[in-house]
Amino acid sequence: MELIINQLKELEKAAKILLSLAGKRKKWCFYGDLGAGKTTFIKAICKYLNVVEGVTSPTYSLVNEYSYIDDKTATTNYLYHLDLYRLKQIEEALDIGIEEYLYDSNYCFIEWAQIIEPILPAEVVTIHIEMLEDGRRKITCI
Repeated sequence: MELIINQLKELEKAAKILLSLAGKRKKWCFYGDLGAGKTTFIKAICKYLNVVEGVTSPTYSLVNEYSYIDDKTATTNYLYHLDLYRLKQIEEALDIGIEEYLYDSNYCFIEWAQIIEPILPAEVVTIHIEMLEDGRRKITCI
């Protein structure tokens, strides 16, 4: 699936589409250059899911945890947002307990997932965000 985003206001619609396409898959890996819009897109997904807290980049904390109310069950669920940009080796990810985030039932959105690809679950959603010359973004979802 490929989407072209012309304006920021289109991100929430894209979030809805991709959540629908993902089905039960809750582990999402985001790829793209610095400034491509990975965090901005994750914020749009969180907004669509009705995340309670303000969503920020976990560049320095590595992991941010958010809560949201599931519309179907009216239960509180958790979502994890990871930014692995600063990690140099897979062992660093293992040291922060990354496998707990990868193999539980919660949403986990991972920026810069390249370093942990060998330990990713089989059923991840892969999202590539590309900056186009005219300022638009191309989002490709696998």
